[in-house]
Amino acid sequence: MSDVLFSRLRPHPAKPARSLPLPEAAAILSALPMPAVVLDAENRFRYVNPAAELFFQLSFPSLATLRLGDLLPEDSRLFALLAQVRQHEAPVSDHDLTLESPRLHRRGVSAHGGPLPEMPGGVVLTLQDGSTAQMMNRQLNFLGAARGASAMAEMLAHEVKNPLSGIRGAAQLLEQAAADDGDRELCQLIQDEADRIRNLVDRMDMFSDRPVELAAVNIHQVLDHVRRVAQTGFAAHLRVTEDYDPSLPQVWGNRDQLVQVLLNLVKNAAEAVDPAGGEIVLSTAYHHGVRIAVPGSRERVHLPLQVSVRDNGPGIPDAVRATLFEPFVTTKRGGQGLGLALVAKLVADQGGLIECDSRPGRTVFRLSLAMPPPPPRRTGGATPGLRSRDRA
Repeated sequence: MSDVLFSRLRPHPAKPARSLPLPEAAAILSALPMPAVVLDAENRFRYVNPAAELFFQLSFPSLATLRLGDLLPEDSRLFALLAQVRQHEAPVSDHDLTLESPRLHRRGVSAHGGPLPEMPGGVVLTLQDGSTAQMMNRQLNFLGAARGASAMAEMLAHEVKNPLSGIRGAAQLLEQAAADDGDRELCQLIQDEADRIRNLVDRMDMFSDRPVELAAVNIHQVLDHVRRVAQTGFAAHLRVTEDYDPSLPQVWGNRDQLVQVLLNLVKNAAEAVDPAGGEIVLSTAYHHGVRIAVPGSRERVHLPLQVSVRDNGPGIPDAVRATLFEPFVTTKRGGQGLGLALVAKLVADQGGLIECDSRPGRTVFRLSLAMPPPPPRRTGGATPGLRSRDRA
Protein backbone atom coordinates (compact mmCIF):
# COMPACT_ATOMS: atom_id res chain seq x y z
CA MET A 1 0.00 0.00 0.00
CA SER A 2 1.23 3.49 -0.70
CA ASP A 3 2.43 5.88 2.03
CA VAL A 4 -0.47 8.20 1.21
CA LEU A 5 -3.03 5.49 1.77
CA PHE A 6 -1.44 4.44 5.04
CA SER A 7 -1.49 8.06 6.21
CA ARG A 8 -5.23 8.05 5.58
CA LEU A 9 -5.59 4.92 7.66
CA ARG A 10 -3.76 6.42 10.65
CA PRO A 11 -5.78 8.00 13.47
CA HIS A 12 -6.74 11.66 13.34
CA PRO A 13 -3.81 14.09 13.89
CA ALA A 14 -5.60 15.49 16.93
CA LYS A 15 -4.70 12.28 18.77
CA PRO A 16 -0.98 11.83 18.09
CA ALA A 17 -0.51 9.48 21.05
CA ARG A 18 -2.50 6.81 19.22
CA SER A 19 -0.82 7.16 15.85
CA LEU A 20 1.60 4.49 14.65
CA PRO A 21 4.67 4.69 12.44
CA LEU A 22 4.11 3.47 8.91
CA PRO A 23 5.96 0.12 9.29
CA GLU A 24 3.91 -0.75 12.37
CA ALA A 25 0.63 0.08 10.63
CA ALA A 26 1.55 -2.15 7.70
CA ALA A 27 2.60 -4.95 10.03
CA ILE A 28 -0.65 -4.74 12.00
CA LEU A 29 -2.80 -4.88 8.88
CA SER A 30 -0.77 -7.76 7.48
CA ALA A 31 -0.98 -9.66 10.76
CA LEU A 32 -4.77 -9.45 11.02
CA PRO A 33 -6.19 -12.99 10.95
CA MET A 34 -9.32 -11.91 9.07
CA PRO A 35 -9.37 -10.61 5.47
CA ALA A 36 -9.07 -6.81 5.28
CA VAL A 37 -9.30 -4.75 2.09
CA VAL A 38 -9.45 -1.07 1.18
CA LEU A 39 -11.82 -0.13 -1.64
CA ASP A 40 -11.93 3.23 -3.36
CA ALA A 41 -15.10 5.01 -4.50
CA GLU A 42 -15.30 2.78 -7.60
CA ASN A 43 -14.79 -0.40 -5.55
CA ARG A 44 -11.29 -0.95 -6.88
CA PHE A 45 -8.93 -2.81 -4.58
CA ARG A 46 -6.38 -0.37 -3.13
CA TYR A 47 -5.02 -2.73 -0.48
CA VAL A 48 -5.49 -6.34 0.62
CA ASN A 49 -3.77 -8.15 3.45
CA PRO A 50 -2.46 -11.74 3.16
CA ALA A 51 -5.63 -13.16 4.73
CA ALA A 52 -7.67 -11.43 2.02
CA GLU A 53 -5.45 -12.92 -0.68
CA LEU A 54 -6.27 -16.39 0.70
CA PHE A 55 -9.97 -15.49 0.98
CA PHE A 56 -10.24 -14.40 -2.66
CA GLN A 57 -7.64 -16.96 -3.85
CA LEU A 58 -5.89 -14.16 -5.76
CA SER A 59 -2.70 -12.23 -5.13
CA PHE A 60 -2.72 -8.48 -4.52
CA PRO A 61 -1.24 -7.67 -7.98
CA SER A 62 -4.15 -9.59 -9.53
CA LEU A 63 -6.76 -8.00 -7.29
CA ALA A 64 -5.33 -4.52 -7.97
CA THR A 65 -6.46 -4.86 -11.57
CA LEU A 66 -10.04 -5.78 -10.58
CA ARG A 67 -13.09 -4.22 -9.06
CA LEU A 68 -15.28 -5.94 -6.52
CA GLY A 69 -17.92 -6.20 -9.24
CA ASP A 70 -15.57 -8.46 -11.20
CA LEU A 71 -15.78 -11.00 -8.38
CA LEU A 72 -19.40 -10.68 -7.24
CA PRO A 73 -22.76 -10.08 -8.93
CA GLU A 74 -24.26 -6.63 -8.61
CA ASP A 75 -27.18 -7.87 -6.50
CA SER A 76 -24.87 -9.09 -3.73
CA ARG A 77 -25.74 -7.74 -0.29
CA LEU A 78 -22.14 -6.65 0.09
CA PHE A 79 -22.69 -3.79 -2.36
CA ALA A 80 -25.68 -2.63 -0.31
CA LEU A 81 -23.43 -2.55 2.76
CA LEU A 82 -20.82 -0.45 0.92
CA ALA A 83 -23.51 1.95 -0.27
CA GLN A 84 -24.77 2.44 3.29
CA VAL A 85 -21.25 3.11 4.59
CA ARG A 86 -20.75 5.82 1.97
CA GLN A 87 -24.20 7.32 2.38
CA HIS A 88 -24.15 7.59 6.17
CA GLU A 89 -20.35 7.86 6.57
CA ALA A 90 -20.57 5.42 9.46
CA PRO A 91 -19.59 1.79 10.09
CA VAL A 92 -22.06 -0.85 8.90
CA SER A 93 -22.07 -4.61 9.51
CA ASP A 94 -23.90 -7.51 7.95
CA HIS A 95 -23.83 -11.21 8.70
CA ASP A 96 -24.50 -14.57 7.12
CA LEU A 97 -23.67 -13.35 3.63
CA THR A 98 -23.29 -15.65 0.65
CA LEU A 99 -20.58 -14.51 -1.74
CA GLU A 100 -21.04 -16.68 -4.80
CA SER A 101 -19.83 -16.31 -8.35
CA PRO A 102 -17.82 -18.35 -10.85
CA ARG A 103 -14.64 -17.10 -9.11
CA LEU A 104 -15.78 -17.11 -5.48
CA HIS A 105 -17.91 -19.33 -3.28
CA ARG A 106 -18.19 -18.42 0.41
CA ARG A 107 -21.08 -18.89 2.79
CA GLY A 108 -21.78 -17.60 6.29
CA VAL A 109 -19.57 -14.51 5.83
CA SER A 110 -19.72 -11.56 8.22
CA ALA A 111 -18.76 -8.18 6.71
CA HIS A 112 -17.82 -4.98 8.53
CA GLY A 113 -17.30 -1.75 6.58
CA GLY A 114 -16.05 1.61 7.79
CA PRO A 115 -15.49 4.93 5.97
CA LEU A 116 -12.11 6.54 5.26
CA PRO A 117 -12.74 10.27 5.82
CA GLU A 118 -9.62 11.36 3.97
CA MET A 119 -10.42 9.19 0.95
CA PRO A 120 -13.74 10.25 -0.59
CA GLY A 121 -15.83 7.13 -1.06
CA GLY A 122 -13.12 4.90 0.42
CA VAL A 123 -14.14 1.98 2.61
CA VAL A 124 -12.16 -0.32 4.87
CA LEU A 125 -13.84 -3.71 4.62
CA THR A 126 -13.12 -6.68 6.88
CA LEU A 127 -14.59 -10.11 6.20
CA GLN A 128 -14.95 -13.03 8.54
CA ASP A 129 -15.47 -16.39 6.94
CA GLY A 130 -17.83 -18.43 9.07
CA SER A 131 -17.40 -21.57 6.97
CA THR A 132 -14.26 -22.63 8.89
CA ALA A 133 -16.03 -22.26 12.23
CA GLN A 134 -19.04 -24.13 10.86
CA MET A 135 -16.73 -26.84 9.56
CA MET A 136 -15.06 -27.18 12.97
CA ASN A 137 -18.47 -27.33 14.64
CA ARG A 138 -19.58 -30.08 12.24
CA GLN A 139 -16.36 -31.97 12.96
CA LEU A 140 -16.96 -31.78 16.71
CA ASN A 141 -20.57 -32.86 16.25
CA PHE A 142 -19.42 -35.76 14.08
CA LEU A 143 -16.85 -36.89 16.65
CA GLY A 144 -19.64 -37.06 19.21
CA ALA A 145 -21.76 -39.07 16.79
CA ALA A 146 -18.79 -41.33 16.03
CA ARG A 147 -18.25 -42.00 19.73
CA GLY A 148 -21.92 -42.88 20.06
CA ALA A 149 -21.65 -45.21 17.07
CA SER A 150 -18.54 -46.77 18.59
CA ALA A 151 -20.30 -47.45 21.88
CA MET A 152 -23.30 -48.85 20.03
CA ALA A 153 -21.01 -51.10 17.96
CA GLU A 154 -19.42 -52.56 21.08
CA MET A 155 -22.84 -53.11 22.64
CA LEU A 156 -24.17 -54.74 19.47
CA ALA A 157 -21.13 -57.01 19.18
CA HIS A 158 -21.58 -58.21 22.74
CA GLU A 159 -25.36 -58.35 23.04
CA VAL A 160 -26.45 -59.21 19.49
CA LYS A 161 -23.84 -61.26 17.63
CA ASN A 162 -23.72 -64.12 20.11
CA PRO A 163 -27.52 -64.69 20.15
CA LEU A 164 -27.54 -64.29 16.36
CA SER A 165 -25.25 -67.30 16.01
CA GLY A 166 -27.68 -69.39 18.04
CA ILE A 167 -30.68 -68.17 16.05
CA ARG A 168 -28.97 -68.94 12.74
CA GLY A 169 -27.90 -72.40 13.92
CA ALA A 170 -31.41 -73.23 15.08
CA ALA A 171 -32.82 -72.07 11.73
CA GLN A 172 -30.41 -74.41 9.91
CA LEU A 173 -31.56 -77.37 12.04
CA LEU A 174 -35.20 -76.50 11.44
CA GLU A 175 -34.53 -76.27 7.70
CA GLN A 176 -33.14 -79.79 7.66
CA ALA A 177 -36.24 -81.12 9.43
CA ALA A 178 -38.75 -78.99 7.47
CA ALA A 179 -41.60 -80.98 5.94
CA ASP A 180 -42.31 -78.77 2.91
CA ASP A 181 -40.80 -76.03 0.79
CA GLY A 182 -42.71 -73.27 2.58
CA ASP A 183 -41.15 -74.11 5.92
CA ARG A 184 -37.68 -74.37 4.38
CA GLU A 185 -38.19 -70.96 2.75
CA LEU A 186 -39.04 -69.42 6.14
CA CYS A 187 -35.96 -71.00 7.71
CA GLN A 188 -33.79 -69.59 4.95
CA LEU A 189 -35.36 -66.17 5.51
CA ILE A 190 -34.35 -66.32 9.18
CA GLN A 191 -30.78 -67.17 8.21
CA ASP A 192 -30.62 -64.36 5.64
CA GLU A 193 -31.89 -61.79 8.13
CA ALA A 194 -29.44 -63.02 10.77
CA ASP A 195 -26.60 -62.64 8.26
CA ARG A 196 -27.77 -59.13 7.35
CA ILE A 197 -27.81 -58.02 10.99
CA ARG A 198 -24.38 -59.57 11.59
CA ASN A 199 -22.94 -57.73 8.57
CA LEU A 200 -24.39 -54.44 9.81
CA VAL A 201 -22.84 -55.00 13.24
CA ASP A 202 -19.51 -55.81 11.57
CA ARG A 203 -19.67 -52.54 9.61
CA MET A 204 -20.48 -50.60 12.77
CA ASP A 205 -17.44 -52.18 14.42
CA MET A 206 -15.28 -50.11 12.07
CA PHE A 207 -16.08 -47.10 14.28
CA SER A 208 -14.44 -48.60 17.35
CA ASP A 209 -11.61 -46.60 18.89
CA ARG A 210 -8.54 -48.54 17.85
CA PRO A 211 -5.07 -46.94 18.04
CA VAL A 212 -3.77 -45.67 14.70
CA GLU A 213 -0.09 -45.84 13.73
CA LEU A 214 0.99 -42.63 12.01
CA ALA A 215 4.05 -42.02 9.87
CA ALA A 216 5.30 -39.74 7.11
CA VAL A 217 3.41 -40.58 3.89
CA ASN A 218 3.97 -39.45 0.31
CA ILE A 219 0.44 -38.37 -0.52
CA HIS A 220 1.14 -38.26 -4.26
CA GLN A 221 2.04 -41.95 -4.25
CA VAL A 222 -1.22 -42.63 -2.41
CA LEU A 223 -3.19 -40.62 -4.97
CA ASP A 224 -1.48 -42.38 -7.89
CA HIS A 225 -2.40 -45.75 -6.37
CA VAL A 226 -6.02 -44.63 -5.87
CA ARG A 227 -6.20 -43.33 -9.46
CA ARG A 228 -4.92 -46.62 -10.90
CA VAL A 229 -7.37 -48.66 -8.84
CA ALA A 230 -10.25 -46.39 -9.86
CA GLN A 231 -9.42 -46.36 -13.57
CA THR A 232 -9.11 -50.13 -13.73
CA GLY A 233 -12.50 -50.55 -12.05
CA PHE A 234 -15.41 -48.29 -11.14
CA ALA A 235 -14.03 -45.15 -12.88
CA ALA A 236 -12.78 -46.79 -16.08
CA HIS A 237 -15.30 -44.79 -18.15
CA LEU A 238 -14.44 -41.42 -16.59
CA ARG A 239 -11.74 -38.82 -17.06
CA VAL A 240 -9.53 -38.59 -13.95
CA THR A 241 -7.04 -35.70 -13.99
CA GLU A 242 -4.33 -34.62 -11.57
CA ASP A 243 -3.38 -31.16 -10.34
CA TYR A 244 -0.53 -31.69 -7.90
CA ASP A 245 1.82 -29.34 -6.12
CA PRO A 246 5.16 -31.09 -6.72
CA SER A 247 6.80 -29.30 -3.80
CA LEU A 248 4.27 -30.58 -1.27
CA PRO A 249 5.99 -32.22 1.74
CA GLN A 250 4.96 -35.55 3.17
CA VAL A 251 1.79 -35.77 5.27
CA TRP A 252 1.49 -37.22 8.74
CA GLY A 253 -0.96 -40.08 8.53
CA ASN A 254 -1.63 -43.76 7.99
CA ARG A 255 -1.10 -44.89 4.39
CA ASP A 256 -3.70 -47.67 4.37
CA GLN A 257 -6.36 -45.45 5.89
CA LEU A 258 -5.57 -42.61 3.49
CA VAL A 259 -6.02 -45.04 0.59
CA GLN A 260 -9.33 -46.15 2.07
CA VAL A 261 -10.49 -42.54 2.55
CA LEU A 262 -9.56 -41.40 -0.95
CA LEU A 263 -10.92 -44.52 -2.66
CA ASN A 264 -14.25 -43.92 -0.92
CA LEU A 265 -14.33 -40.26 -2.03
CA VAL A 266 -13.36 -41.10 -5.62
CA LYS A 267 -15.94 -43.88 -5.77
CA ASN A 268 -18.66 -41.51 -4.54
CA ALA A 269 -17.61 -38.98 -7.18
CA ALA A 270 -17.67 -41.64 -9.90
CA GLU A 271 -21.20 -42.64 -8.92
CA ALA A 272 -22.39 -39.02 -8.86
CA VAL A 273 -21.16 -37.74 -12.24
CA ASP A 274 -22.70 -38.25 -15.66
CA PRO A 275 -20.99 -41.24 -17.35
CA ALA A 276 -20.88 -39.33 -20.63
CA GLY A 277 -19.05 -36.17 -19.54
CA GLY A 278 -18.02 -36.95 -15.99
CA GLU A 279 -14.67 -35.71 -14.70
CA ILE A 280 -12.83 -36.22 -11.41
CA VAL A 281 -9.90 -34.00 -10.42
CA LEU A 282 -7.37 -35.02 -7.77
CA SER A 283 -5.37 -32.08 -6.46
CA THR A 284 -2.93 -31.13 -3.71
CA ALA A 285 -1.93 -27.72 -2.41
CA TYR A 286 -0.20 -26.02 0.49
CA HIS A 287 -2.17 -23.45 2.47
CA HIS A 288 -1.69 -21.87 5.84
CA GLY A 289 -4.66 -23.94 6.93
CA VAL A 290 -6.25 -23.84 10.35
CA ARG A 291 -4.90 -24.65 13.76
CA ILE A 292 -6.86 -26.95 16.03
CA ALA A 293 -6.37 -27.72 19.70
CA VAL A 294 -5.28 -31.24 20.57
CA PRO A 295 -7.56 -32.71 23.28
CA GLY A 296 -5.80 -32.97 26.63
CA SER A 297 -3.00 -30.50 25.86
CA ARG A 298 -2.31 -26.90 24.95
CA GLU A 299 -0.70 -27.88 21.66
CA ARG A 300 -2.29 -26.53 18.48
CA VAL A 301 -1.81 -28.53 15.29
CA HIS A 302 -1.17 -26.83 11.97
CA LEU A 303 -2.98 -28.39 8.98
CA PRO A 304 -1.45 -26.77 5.88
CA LEU A 305 -1.54 -29.75 3.49
CA GLN A 306 -4.72 -29.99 1.45
CA VAL A 307 -5.85 -32.93 -0.68
CA SER A 308 -8.99 -32.47 -2.77
CA VAL A 309 -11.31 -34.70 -4.78
CA ARG A 310 -13.46 -32.64 -7.15
CA ASP A 311 -16.19 -33.75 -9.55
CA ASN A 312 -18.60 -32.06 -11.95
CA GLY A 313 -21.68 -33.93 -10.76
CA PRO A 314 -25.07 -32.47 -9.80
CA GLY A 315 -24.00 -31.55 -6.26
CA ILE A 316 -25.22 -32.57 -2.82
CA PRO A 317 -28.75 -31.59 -1.72
CA ASP A 318 -28.90 -28.83 0.87
CA ALA A 319 -31.11 -31.00 3.08
CA VAL A 320 -28.30 -33.45 3.87
CA ARG A 321 -25.22 -31.24 3.53
CA ALA A 322 -25.05 -30.23 7.20
CA THR A 323 -25.24 -33.86 8.40
CA LEU A 324 -23.34 -35.42 5.53
CA PHE A 325 -20.66 -37.07 7.70
CA GLU A 326 -22.99 -38.48 10.32
CA PRO A 327 -23.79 -42.21 10.39
CA PHE A 328 -26.85 -43.44 8.43
CA VAL A 329 -27.12 -40.24 6.33
CA THR A 330 -27.12 -41.05 2.60
CA THR A 331 -28.48 -39.84 -0.72
CA LYS A 332 -27.99 -43.19 -2.46
CA ARG A 333 -30.87 -45.56 -3.04
CA GLY A 334 -30.10 -48.64 -0.95
CA GLY A 335 -27.12 -46.96 0.74
CA GLN A 336 -26.47 -47.48 4.44
CA GLY A 337 -24.92 -44.07 5.11
CA LEU A 338 -21.71 -45.32 6.74
CA GLY A 339 -19.15 -44.56 4.00
CA LEU A 340 -18.66 -40.83 4.60
CA ALA A 341 -19.09 -41.28 8.36
CA LEU A 342 -16.18 -43.72 8.30
CA VAL A 343 -14.16 -41.36 6.08
CA ALA A 344 -14.60 -38.50 8.55
CA LYS A 345 -13.64 -40.72 11.48
CA LEU A 346 -10.49 -41.99 9.76
CA VAL A 347 -9.46 -38.43 8.91
CA ALA A 348 -10.11 -37.30 12.50
CA ASP A 349 -8.08 -40.26 13.84
CA GLN A 350 -5.10 -38.90 11.89
CA GLY A 351 -5.50 -35.43 13.33
CA GLY A 352 -6.99 -33.95 10.16
CA LEU A 353 -10.19 -32.28 9.02
CA ILE A 354 -12.51 -32.91 6.10
CA GLU A 355 -14.94 -30.44 4.55
CA CYS A 356 -17.32 -30.46 1.63
CA ASP A 357 -18.09 -27.58 -0.72
CA SER A 358 -20.87 -28.46 -3.13
CA ARG A 359 -23.02 -26.74 -5.71
CA PRO A 360 -24.46 -27.96 -9.01
CA GLY A 361 -21.62 -28.82 -11.36
CA ARG A 362 -18.88 -28.70 -8.71
CA THR A 363 -18.45 -30.76 -5.56
CA VAL A 364 -15.17 -30.73 -3.64
CA PHE A 365 -14.17 -32.89 -0.69
CA ARG A 366 -11.10 -31.31 0.87
CA LEU A 367 -8.80 -32.96 3.42
CA SER A 368 -6.61 -30.77 5.64
CA LEU A 369 -3.68 -32.76 6.98
CA ALA A 370 -0.63 -32.12 9.13
CA MET A 371 3.05 -32.36 8.30
CA PRO A 372 5.29 -34.85 10.15
CA PRO A 373 6.41 -33.53 13.55
CA PRO A 374 10.01 -32.33 13.84
CA PRO A 375 12.50 -34.84 15.23
CA PRO A 376 13.11 -34.58 18.98
CA ARG A 377 16.03 -32.43 20.04
CA ARG A 378 19.10 -34.15 21.38
CA THR A 379 20.37 -33.07 24.75
CA GLY A 380 23.84 -31.56 24.76
CA GLY A 381 25.58 -34.47 26.50
CA ALA A 382 23.66 -37.29 24.90
CA THR A 383 25.41 -39.80 22.70
CA PRO A 384 23.46 -40.70 19.54
CA GLY A 385 21.75 -44.06 19.94
CA LEU A 386 22.31 -44.18 23.73
CA ARG A 387 19.19 -44.65 25.81
CA SER A 388 18.66 -42.32 28.77
CA ARG A 389 18.77 -45.19 31.32
CA ASP A 390 22.13 -46.31 29.87
CA ARG A 391 23.79 -42.94 30.35
CA ALA A 392 25.89 -42.42 33.42
